[in-house]
Amino acid sequence: MIRVLLFFAILFALAVGFAWLSDVPGMISISWNGYVWEQPPAVVAVVAGVLLAIFLAVVWVIRVILKSPHIASRFFQRRRKDKGYQALSQGLIALGTGNSKQARRHAVDADRLLSDEPAAKLLLAQTAQLAGKDDEARGRFEAMLEDPRTKALGLHGLFVEAERHREPVAARHYAEEAAKTSPGLEWAGKAVLGYQAVAHHWDEALKTLERNYAAKMMDKKTYRRQRAVILTALAQKLEDGEPERAYSLAKEAHGMALDLVPAAVLTSRLATRRGDIRKASKVLETTWRLFPHPELAETYAHVRTGDSAVDRLKRVKSLSAQRANTGEGALAVAQAALEAREFDEARAQLKKVLQSEPSRKAFLLMAEVEEAEHGDRGRMRDWLARAIKAPLDKVWMADGVVSADWQAVSPVTGKLDAFNWVTPGGLSDEESVLLEDSVFEAPALPAAAVAAASSSLGSSEAKADKPGDDLETVDLTPEPVSPKPVAPKPASKEPEAQTKTEASPETVEPDKESVKGHEGTTDDVGLTPPLNDLPETPKAAEKTAEPEKSAPVKPSEPIKADNAPKLDGPPKEASATEKPAVTSSAGEPGKSKPVDKNPIPGKEELNGPIEFALTRMPDDPGPDDDEDTADKKPRPRFFN
Repeated sequence: MIRVLLFFAILFALAVGFAWLSDVPGMISISWNGYVWEQPPAVVAVVAGVLLAIFLAVVWVIRVILKSPHIASRFFQRRRKDKGYQALSQGLIALGTGNSKQARRHAVDADRLLSDEPAAKLLLAQTAQLAGKDDEARGRFEAMLEDPRTKALGLHGLFVEAERHREPVAARHYAEEAAKTSPGLEWAGKAVLGYQAVAHHWDEALKTLERNYAAKMMDKKTYRRQRAVILTALAQKLEDGEPERAYSLAKEAHGMALDLVPAAVLTSRLATRRGDIRKASKVLETTWRLFPHPELAETYAHVRTGDSAVDRLKRVKSLSAQRANTGEGALAVAQAALEAREFDEARAQLKKVLQSEPSRKAFLLMAEVEEAEHGDRGRMRDWLARAIKAPLDKVWMADGVVSADWQAVSPVTGKLDAFNWVTPGGLSDEESVLLEDSVFEAPALPAAAVAAASSSLGSSEAKADKPGDDLETVDLTPEPVSPKPVAPKPASKEPEAQTKTEASPETVEPDKESVKGHEGTTDDVGLTPPLNDLPETPKAAEKTAEPEKSAPVKPSEPIKADNAPKLDGPPKEASATEKPAVTSSAGEPGKSKPVDKNPIPGKEELNGPIEFALTRMPDDPGPDDDEDTADKKPRPRFFN
């Protein structure tokens, strides 16, 4: 708009000028060599203007002719540069698509057409990296170090190459050089800080962190957090050698990050060594309200040395009350109650955890309670088996690495403040099956228990007087016995069934007191071992027959292994589908005492009816009268 106004203003001025000249009276006369030229002022002005324009045009033509070589050279240079930038653009596109051959061809053209262009040199180096020519790429990046414009670019390329070839010393050197060359480079500042942290050079890491924050590479919140982590790591390093400085650093770290558990624990521990119990407790309480953690509870329980277990329990209860209804608090109270022998309190706290957020630690503590209070190994094994399938406990984890203690940097990536208190990922189905099988492989069964299972034909597990005690065995066959041969079934491939007079070398005599009060369940005596782990038994053990009552024999009659006792009717031979009759002195099926079949001279004679080895647990009610149990197989019970 201004230009239009200016144009009209100049045009108006010319018009006014010509109008003024036309109104001026008189004539302009020019005489030269006898010629006289007289014209009005307006005509003279127009002629003068035309002559001036012609003169300027002639001058421009002469100047173009004189500068034609330079103009031609500049024209070709511009054309060459345009072609070079076009090749550079196409090369970058080919590099982005992963076409190394096409990218290299365009890169060579760009470098030839643009000899002083840093982008063309970078394209050649990156093309060599893409093609796997590491030596060429390293050489091109090293050539960039000679030019101040591309020195930082070359250092970054060399840093990337060093990291690719797992050369941390060289990578740290290039990063430090780049940080000195350009203090504002974010990648250089973070790389130097990471390498210093991995090498545990905490004093240097603090200075680098200050430079990065001054260069505005991070916000204030991130700066405070990372500084607290570095101070905590440095305090842990100086805890034994310089406790005073370590306490000062840990206290500063706790002030910058109140939820940083290692800083709070270290500050409290050093304050306890200084005798400042109030400060040590206050630090732990502050962090507990923000981030409950087992280490906080453990340190808080022992903040005052020499206290009894009951005093520690009271202290842990007060800490847990500051943030109620947390699983960590309940577990801490349960642990302290177990140490104080307050089993009811421990059970109550563990019950809360198992109902809200069950974990392996809760089940393990419940197993410890069972063992410490009652010495019940059966229930203890039950809780241990549940612990294997329970959700995993929280751990310090970073980049897939689990650490027993907190660390300031990740051992995989070198990232600062990478460890978090989290629950590891869940197990797969195959792992769960393996863990389920390992429940029965972990506790070793006594040899007597295996013998008892073999004698009872794999029907159940024998009980001892107390849970966990070794089972007693009685040898019923001091001499070899020749059983009466029984003709096997021609169509069956099963092994021959044992006869009524056969008995295993070892059997178990259950204690009546241990049987009393444990009828109807197997949970009170621990886990029932799976049938797969028991010795192989004849197929006849899988089928049961109705219990029969045997006729009493005279006490003076010796019982032979190859002859059946005399009954009122003709003797019956045991078939493959029948089991030996089991009776007790009272005539009740299911209870018996082992009897020697080949009495030794001088040994007491029998005073009661014939009895055989156990075929099932004393607390097993046995099959119903009206139910056919011939095809039913015993299956193990795990737990409720």
